[in-house]
Amino acid sequence: MDRPVRVAVVGAGPAGIYAADILTKAAPAATVDIFDRLPTPYGLIRYGVAPDHPRIKEIVTALHHVLDDPRIRFIGNVDYGVDVKPDELDPFYDAIVIATGADLDRDLDIPGIELPGSFGAADFVSWYDGHPDAPRDWPLTASSVAVIGAGNVAVDVARMLAKTAGELLETEIPDNVHRRLLTSPVTDVHVFSRRGPAQVKFTPQELRELDESPNVEVVVHPEGIEFDDASLATIRARRTVKMCVDILQNWAAREPRGRTRRLHLHFLQAPVAIAGTDRVTGLRTETQALTGDGWVRGTGDFTDWDVQAVYRAIGYLSRPVADLPFDPVTGTIPHDAGRVLDLDGNQIPGRYVTGWIKRGPVGLIGHTKKDANETVASLLADLRTLPAAAHADPADVLTYLDRRNLAHTTWAGWQRLDRHEIDLGRPHGRKRVKVVPRDEMIEISNRADAP
Repeated sequence: MDRPVRVAVVGAGPAGIYAADILTKAAPAATVDIFDRLPTPYGLIRYGVAPDHPRIKEIVTALHHVLDDPRIRFIGNVDYGVDVKPDELDPFYDAIVIATGADLDRDLDIPGIELPGSFGAADFVSWYDGHPDAPRDWPLTASSVAVIGAGNVAVDVARMLAKTAGELLETEIPDNVHRRLLTSPVTDVHVFSRRGPAQVKFTPQELRELDESPNVEVVVHPEGIEFDDASLATIRARRTVKMCVDILQNWAAREPRGRTRRLHLHFLQAPVAIAGTDRVTGLRTETQALTGDGWVRGTGDFTDWDVQAVYRAIGYLSRPVADLPFDPVTGTIPHDAGRVLDLDGNQIPGRYVTGWIKRGPVGLIGHTKKDANETVASLLADLRTLPAAAHADPADVLTYLDRRNLAHTTWAGWQRLDRHEIDLGRPHGRKRVKVVPRDEMIEISNRADAP
């Protein structure tokens, strides 16, 4: 396709940026605008990865190279469906790709889940990562905390709760988060997994990182280290599972090292109720038994745990997107190979989807690239049937935003903010100090006198 192609991508996380990269490489005449409701790019890489994970944040380097392409434009602080309605953007683009990701917590339907002291992991992650929409403070008042879940987010949350504030100071943790962690009275963090050690979803690298703190004792409770036929088959078939199981078995057998904080790992324990009247005072779990096929059943044996806070980390969920169908159970937009479908299963012309809003919040960067490849292939195959943008000049959409008085940010503005945050951290020997308030981010990004 040789004619100019104008595409809008909604969502500036990895899914959206990879889609823009793949599209511009496949169609040299294509230009892409990536919109995001936040003033900054990178999505959950900036606001969903724990600050003590610099290796994962290295993904930013690859994303930065993509956004340096002059055919790709970042337009931040514009909320699709709120600031700009879908039909208002349509005249500027041939097609719109939705890549909004997932940043909400899945619900856990047990008694007491609504009590003060019961939190969603996504909210806590947003707080410690300095998300501009998160509260500036967090109620860290519990000495004993429960984390429900067996994935990477669960171990991130547990590690951030268990570590001392001093250990995190060298990361890009925001100042308000560091000050609050200094006052945390936590001594014990309990992580509960409904299934056994062969069914956990975290990676060996994430698991090992739990044990790297000089102040945190990782305690694996051996009564949950059990395996059925399906577990043994999984261990034999998957190297990463075997690595995790070996680590857990070694930790379960070792002697305590007398550290000041403890991070407990409990397997085959399913949460059934949170205790308390006006706040969390405990968690009740039911011991599970493996059923031979990798699943579990309740045994009727209950344990009450003395905890004062509960964090659920049982999965992310996407938000509905304006004027598009949405499955609230899976948290996805229905599609066929990335082509958005209406409630009758018919394709909605000019609408595409990629990333977690397409497949659900599972998988790593490799899955995200595969998603984007499929979606872009569908879009390019449809181009002959899609009407060309009525306003094909890339300057037109910026003129429209300015006329609407929408204070959008740009790629050049992000680079100014990026340098500013790095400069803030340099005198203190830190990688960066994140700017948290949205207004301040926008002001720094849009400084006319900035280099």
